[in-house]
Amino acid sequence: MKFTHFNEQNKPTMVDVSIKEPTLRIALAQAVVKLSKQAYLAVKEGTVKKGDVLAVASVAGIMGAKQTPHLIPMCHPLNLDQINIDFELNDEDNTIRVISTAKITAKTGVEMESLCACSIAALTIYDMCKSIDKSIEITDIYLLKKSGGKSGEFERKT
Repeated sequence: MKFTHFNEQNKPTMVDVSIKEPTLRIALAQAVVKLSKQAYLAVKEGTVKKGDVLAVASVAGIMGAKQTPHLIPMCHPLNLDQINIDFELNDEDNTIRVISTAKITAKTGVEMESLCACSIAALTIYDMCKSIDKSIEITDIYLLKKSGGKSGEFERKT
């Protein structure tokens, strides 16, 4: 089997995308943050002592996407066209679903950037709420959907 991240001398290498044509690529990913009732209400009501949790988490997610090639070996540095972070609050189970959307016209995809964005946003929620609840869980981090490129469309079946 030939691995894409190793050259003929079996040394690690970044995949060569120089012959690919740029295409519009979009990736959506998610992370779910499970909080205690107390921590969840503090986020929802804006009473967390560290400040506006969702605003800070949104900025952190965007920054995280921009740092992806510094965090994930062999990731191509990309000039992202857009990163968006959305939050869905669920009062029934005290969860915050973080959804990131990354968009670019490029020779390679933005799945890793979208995954990094929602992961960092979720970690920021944890960091800002840990004084209220140290048992916070971050779960269900995965790619929801992607489009563009040679491999085409992908949508996770739920």
